[in-house]
Amino acid sequence: MRGLRGCGLCWSGCGVLGVLVLVRAASAQSVPPPAPPTPPMQMTMPMSTSMMPAAPLGLDDARNGSGTSWLPDDSPMRGVMREAGPWSLMVHGDGFLQAVETTGARGDHEIGSVNWFMGMAEHAVAGGPLTLRGMMSLEPLTVGRCGYPDLLQTGELCLGTPLHDAQHPHNLFMEVAADYRHAMTSSLAFEVYGGPAGDPALGPVAFPHRPSAMGSPVAPISHHWLDSSHISFGVVTGGVYGRRWKAEASVFNGREPDDRRYGLERGRLDSYSGRLWWLPSSAWSLQVSAGHLKGAEATSVGPRVDVTRMTASATYHRQTLGRLWATTVAWGRNVEGGQGSSALLAETTAETSTRDAWFARVEVVGKTSTELAVPLPPDGVSVVSKAEAGYTRWMKQARGLTFGVGGSVGIARLPASLSATYGGRAPGEVTVFLSVRTR
Repeated sequence: MRGLRGCGLCWSGCGVLGVLVLVRAASAQSVPPPAPPTPPMQMTMPMSTSMMPAAPLGLDDARNGSGTSWLPDDSPMRGVMREAGPWSLMVHGDGFLQAVETTGARGDHEIGSVNWFMGMAEHAVAGGPLTLRGMMSLEPLTVGRCGYPDLLQTGELCLGTPLHDAQHPHNLFMEVAADYRHAMTSSLAFEVYGGPAGDPALGPVAFPHRPSAMGSPVAPISHHWLDSSHISFGVVTGGVYGRRWKAEASVFNGREPDDRRYGLERGRLDSYSGRLWWLPSSAWSLQVSAGHLKGAEATSVGPRVDVTRMTASATYHRQTLGRLWATTVAWGRNVEGGQGSSALLAETTAETSTRDAWFARVEVVGKTSTELAVPLPPDGVSVVSKAEAGYTRWMKQARGLTFGVGGSVGIARLPASLSATYGGRAPGEVTVFLSVRTR
């Protein structure tokens, strides 16, 4: 047993924005925002959004996901907001205290806490909103150095050995970045984003920020084909956008973080990516992206490996009487060392009442024998799949937080070549958890 990795839901014990920068800018004539489009459905907010600086083109901040990514306009904005002089402040986050049990020859179990919390400060500067962001996780303390059991998960090293069937902890500093947007005309705006830790323009909205994925504490096994670059230590992104589209490009440090997860790592900005967004209606968000990650993957022997990645995704949100149905379908492909592999994900979360939420996920991924640490030919790719379904019962609201209890079951499907390694072709996974989030 990996053991108890902490107690309680540990995202509430630290200050979020200890890295806020003082901003001084000369006042300039603001570009008056045009009349906003038809407003989206009502957002889940404890306070009015009127305190936020006016967004370029009249777009609602509900569409902002991780980094510069976009969600559908019919998205909730769960958080606690305050004003501090000219600044608008927002804090939000999620935490789980979970027990995970996986079966089979590679089975494991652990009690720990998956968590993240984020603070934002926004202020109008020179005619556009400047947003400072700090996002942190206590997972290096609450799930331990090598993470928690996650059947068929792969990616990164721990203690010099490739991780398999375990999800690595997120870094203490997940994001330390600033974002600035400004209207150029009544229908065109630009955005500049960057910082020592952030999310480049590659892939869909990262899974900790996707409403379709937030019900489960277990990370998708397609993570390293879709959105693993969401913690990059050094990012600069620029883009232009209209009301329904955005084109953006990034230069960034594409190397996966090491397993000492308490600092801000440094590296050259020698990776690059580009992404296109299209929001055909308030319910949909579509993206395609591609990038080259220099020295992304560390290996136990030999030099780091470059990765060329392509992704495409579609996200659908629908809000009815304050209840959300969120669904994402995504595809990703990695080419590394001349070998390609692909991943397909479909996930959904449906709130059937203000207290009841159901979630499910199905994934099919091609994983190499090196990633799975199995004695097959080193260039072999095994197609594996995993399905998960679960439920959360939200019990209580207090001090801007919502508390719940839930659980999930998962089952994997393996090819015959992996049966001996895993002790069968259908190992399982069970998770029970307590959950807390900003409402």
